[in-house]
Amino acid sequence: MRTARLRIAHPVLWAGWAALAAGAVLCVIGWYGVSGERHAERQLPYLASCSIPGAALIVAGAVLLAHGRDALAATRVEELYGLLVAAGPADADGPGRPAGGPVAVSPQTLMVPGGTLWHRADCPLVAGKAEAVPVDGRLVAGGELEPCPVCEPADGSG
Repeated sequence: MRTARLRIAHPVLWAGWAALAAGAVLCVIGWYGVSGERHAERQLPYLASCSIPGAALIVAGAVLLAHGRDALAATRVEELYGLLVAAGPADADGPGRPAGGPVAVSPQTLMVPGGTLWHRADCPLVAGKAEAVPVDGRLVAGGELEPCPVCEPADGSG
């Protein structure tokens, strides 16, 4: 799939650059022709045959370049998605926990001294931290500690 898209994207990019270059050349020829004529009726052929088509080619080239870059970006996204799918499920979910399940389920609650949140003991934000201590119920009752938004503990009794 990648090579098929790249085969489409590269010619589109080349066509875009060619259209831009041809449009710029036509605009320069039209400007040169118009600048050499004094009367408006003699300037119109240069505008009609060079400047207007040149401007149209510049716009077409810009559209082709944008489309070609989008095709390259889409190819890269598909390649990354293929690598992600090939890698399989993340190891963080583990075999014992279903995907999308709760982050922490421990009934014990902990806090970090000086912190503003209280957590379940197996919350990833405090798990393995030596400074985490059991929650003081007075701090929770006084409103000084709020429940962790990650593990969502139910109460601070621990």
